[in-house]
Amino acid sequence: MTQPNRRTILRGCGVALALPFFESTTSAAAAKRPRRRIVAIDVGLGLHAPNMIPQQSGRDYQLPTYLKLLAEFRDHFTVISGVSHPEVGGGHSSYKSYLTCAPHPNSAGFRNTISLDQLAAAQFGSETRFASLSLSSSGPGLSWSRSGVEIPTLTRPSFVFRKLFLAGKADEQARQMQRLQDGQSVLDVVMDKTKRLQRNLTGRDREKLDQYFEAVREAELRLAKAEAWEQKPKPHVDAKPPRDEPDSKRIVECMRLMYDVMHLALETDSTRFLTYNISGMNAVPVIPGVDADYHNLSHHGKDPDKIAQLTLVESALIQELRGFLKKLQESTEEEASLLDSTMVLFGSNLGNASSHDTKNMPMLLAGGGFRHGQHLAFDRDNNYPLPNLFVSMLQRLGMETDTFGTGSGTMTGLE
Repeated sequence: MTQPNRRTILRGCGVALALPFFESTTSAAAAKRPRRRIVAIDVGLGLHAPNMIPQQSGRDYQLPTYLKLLAEFRDHFTVISGVSHPEVGGGHSSYKSYLTCAPHPNSAGFRNTISLDQLAAAQFGSETRFASLSLSSSGPGLSWSRSGVEIPTLTRPSFVFRKLFLAGKADEQARQMQRLQDGQSVLDVVMDKTKRLQRNLTGRDREKLDQYFEAVREAELRLAKAEAWEQKPKPHVDAKPPRDEPDSKRIVECMRLMYDVMHLALETDSTRFLTYNISGMNAVPVIPGVDADYHNLSHHGKDPDKIAQLTLVESALIQELRGFLKKLQESTEEEASLLDSTMVLFGSNLGNASSHDTKNMPMLLAGGGFRHGQHLAFDRDNNYPLPNLFVSMLQRLGMETDTFGTGSGTMTGLE
């Protein structure tokens, strides 16, 4: 057997760790395991609960305003209420914990933990060109590394498309390969020097250095994988490269472009783990009937006029989600729809954006092979732990775990 070259070996702290061979995408184990995917979407300015949450629980609930827009997918999603992340407050800052469940995101000493998508990508990400993609309408995203570092986001659909499908010219590819190799060499040198430094450290400083080692190892994994995939041709798609919408206030058009490239990423199996942070804006979105600032509308204070306009904005968000679900349903893979193999988590880190309340987070889980068509209504006064849903999702991927974050079991009632 050919021995792996040095860039498929991670060296640090006196340990040599061999990466799995990337041919594993065609190995017997990978071939037998069904492809499972996660897409996690967060609406940073909340979702007006009366329009999102049914009044009845179970399977015979009446569709409220937003869910009527998703009526054709009723049997393909579960709506969940009365849930939240234990000890996660902080208003808008709670987006940091949306997929990590890490408590107290607004505290001075807050250090985040690994997000749901990154934990999944760490185990299954080597099977695709990109272990994961972190996307955002603007600003920060939802993905965090094992060492609690935020994963940089991509905000332009045209750049995401280019990253996924365009190879570039020969000289550009050569420069990219050299950058990857140079980055690997720098990490080798840094690790060598920090190991020498470690001998002179104690206590908290050694802990900080261990966290740094962990971050370097993660970077080495990404670099080694990127170099291996750089040798392989990118998939061909019939779609034309998107032209970014220059007016960010046209949020419908911007979302549609991003959902389109998300669908292509999943359809070509370029990645199986996607996050998308719809962060909102302090501006008036270009939506008929809306003439007020979106952020201001989210702080409606029960003003009927503001709620009416907010409903128009959030209905537009739901309509774009509907379009994404429809694309997944119409795409087939091994005689099943892409929606059947993709868990689409849609909701908000805020239960009541008007008061920055993080309890009673409105959540919807579509696809992924679960038995849907129900409203799981938990106690609105004593919320059920949302992290248990993440345990269910990880188990559906094929991970053998009973915990995630503050979750200690699967979600009750989710089949």
